[in-house]
Amino acid sequence: MMGQNFILRRRAQRVSQCLFFMAWLFFFVVRIPAQNAAAPAAIPAKHVGKNTAVPLDTLPQSKLGQPPSPPPSQGGSPASSAGAGAVAGSGVVAQQNGEYSIRATVNEVDLLFTVVDKHGHFVRNLQESDFALLDNHLRPDAVYSFTQQTDLPLRVGLLIDASNSIRSRFHFEQNAAVEFLLDILRPQVDQAFVMGFDVVPELTQDFTNNDDLLETGIRKLEPGGGTALYDAVYTACRDKMLPLHGPTSVRKAIILVSDGDDNQSHADLDDAVKMCQRADTILYAISTNDSPSRDRGDDVLKAMAEATGGRAIYPPRMEDVASAFLSIQEELRSQYSLVYKPADFKADGAFRPIYLVAMDRRYKVRVRKGYFAPK
Repeated sequence: MMGQNFILRRRAQRVSQCLFFMAWLFFFVVRIPAQNAAAPAAIPAKHVGKNTAVPLDTLPQSKLGQPPSPPPSQGGSPASSAGAGAVAGSGVVAQQNGEYSIRATVNEVDLLFTVVDKHGHFVRNLQESDFALLDNHLRPDAVYSFTQQTDLPLRVGLLIDASNSIRSRFHFEQNAAVEFLLDILRPQVDQAFVMGFDVVPELTQDFTNNDDLLETGIRKLEPGGGTALYDAVYTACRDKMLPLHGPTSVRKAIILVSDGDDNQSHADLDDAVKMCQRADTILYAISTNDSPSRDRGDDVLKAMAEATGGRAIYPPRMEDVASAFLSIQEELRSQYSLVYKPADFKADGAFRPIYLVAMDRRYKVRVRKGYFAPK
């Protein structure tokens, strides 16, 4: 009997030890890894992907208007750029082998844009924290300044279609264009030029602030011939807008009045758009198509405008062309300016796409699609 009780006690001890071992194994091998899996360590902010758009006010900030001093250039010669959109700051323009170059001292991007609500009304007084930006799919390295820009000098190019296709509407266009320039140009601050086009572009008045000279340049135009629309946009941006680069920042805009049809150009749509982007110039288009439905020409105007950060306007009647000019005038006085340093910047002449959005999805940002890096 005593031997049987001893055996039972031994068995009970072994069972107890086995249960204890199983409990220990479960706690240290199963439960602790499960807890670690349920609560992974937080990822440090520095490891957040650079291609993730974040509010601009979370990016490194520099003193407004004071970008960091550039490193000394090698060989004593400054870098050169193939387009004005990629750099801002002091510089000069030179022409070599038929190509314009801009010698710059600071790699930075000066971005002008407007914001509208779902009704198309301009949204003002937004803050830096209200936007997120990707440049070439990366967040900028630093933001130098963010302002609502209404006081920068304007440089306006007025391009008027003078082909046979718009003969019946031509006088409406001329009168509205004259009123637009008289209203928008501020004395001794803003300037404009006038260019008409049919088979070839014709500059009837160079940059000036003189109202009488600008009106005379508009009145000189007479309709006739074919339409070289793309050549006109390309020429205006290459010859008049691209050379505008210096210590003083300006806002550059092309106002194109046309039905969008082209039958004479040597350049194509892509050439015209790229030259606008190289010249850092926004294009606004006013359609003179008076048919009840839109045609291919209207699509061309929209494509050019949206690629450069502008828009196309389709007045329902010729008498409404003046209202279209007024709408463009309001937009030019409702722009924001963002100056920043792009990340992983390479002076390779490549096109760098821009993705700028409002944090409030009710708002739409009108901004150019990108720019060409220096080369």
